[in-house]
Amino acid sequence: MVKKTVVYTENAPKPIGPYSQAIAVHNPDRLIFVSGQIPIDPETGEIVKGDIREQARQAIDNLVEVLEAAGATVDDVVKVTVYLSDMNDYAEFNEIYEEYFGHSKPARAVVEVSKLPKGVKVEIEAIAAL
Repeated sequence: MVKKTVVYTENAPKPIGPYSQAIAVHNPDRLIFVSGQIPIDPETGEIVKGDIREQARQAIDNLVEVLEAAGATVDDVVKVTVYLSDMNDYAEFNEIYEEYFGHSKPARAVVEVSKLPKGVKVEIEAIAAL
């Protein structure tokens, strides 16, 4: 596992969710850039219908599967970008996100976008370092 350090300063705002102000990565052998994952059920190829919680769980499960296929885990993730179609879903999304990333707290950005592929509520991408 690559050595990573959580960066924290009192001179910037404290994180308001399950993420770090920054992550410093020391001499990684490999970086993995995971494309945006949306809530598609890999068995059926269909969009998971339901609320943000159900869609978030499927999108993150898909992300985890891609990480594992590359030989990584959520503990190796150093940066996440989340796209929400409605920022009012932020708190509920965060609850699901924390189940997966709450212990590792990679650096993260969450942005609201006007539209996502296939009309989904969430898309999530990540960078992992090994």
